[in-house]
Amino acid sequence: MLSSYPELMAFLPCTSPESWVHWAIENQDIMLVDHAHCEKKAASTAMSLMYRYVERDNLLHKMSRLAREELIHFEQVHKLMKKRNISYEHLAASRYADGLRKKIRTHEPARLVDTLIVGAFVEARSCERFAALAPHLDEELSAFYISLLKSEARHFEDYLALAQEYSEESIDDRVALFREIEQTLIVEPDDVFRLHSGPPNKPI
Repeated sequence: MLSSYPELMAFLPCTSPESWVHWAIENQDIMLVDHAHCEKKAASTAMSLMYRYVERDNLLHKMSRLAREELIHFEQVHKLMKKRNISYEHLAASRYADGLRKKIRTHEPARLVDTLIVGAFVEARSCERFAALAPHLDEELSAFYISLLKSEARHFEDYLALAQEYSEESIDDRVALFREIEQTLIVEPDDVFRLHSGPPNKPI
């Protein structure tokens, strides 16, 4: 399913553990609630970048489009939840995004570059997880997740291209650093299920 996105798969350090996929199948209500939160946060991140870096024309263009698409995805997930009588409630975030952001540098333009690289990993992992889940879900939900792959892959590409555009040097070393962190976050066990969590701490 992800054969059309070889750059994305080469970018990620690993695929999602099978035990995480099984965990997701058993927690589809939580999966959808957390997915809705993730789409809303993704739109918020894009808007935040637009407010912070008003002088970056290409960033403004890319992030404006991304924010609109993420909000549409939020609306689509929320509609599915309502159809399935799933309440939209607050959920504590997984350690994934914060774990990546801890290594973001604080001076510019390094801060922007690292933030964009983290965004690329978040979008790439979301795409990989949607593809991993789709074969195991009901027809409606499977079709929805497959429909998201193209936009998520494009968001990954946009974030990564912007990171290189605004960096004063090659971003390869920074990508390698965040790839190592991302792999740890994906393969180490978690106590609670989330869309970006690791595998379950206990056998399911």
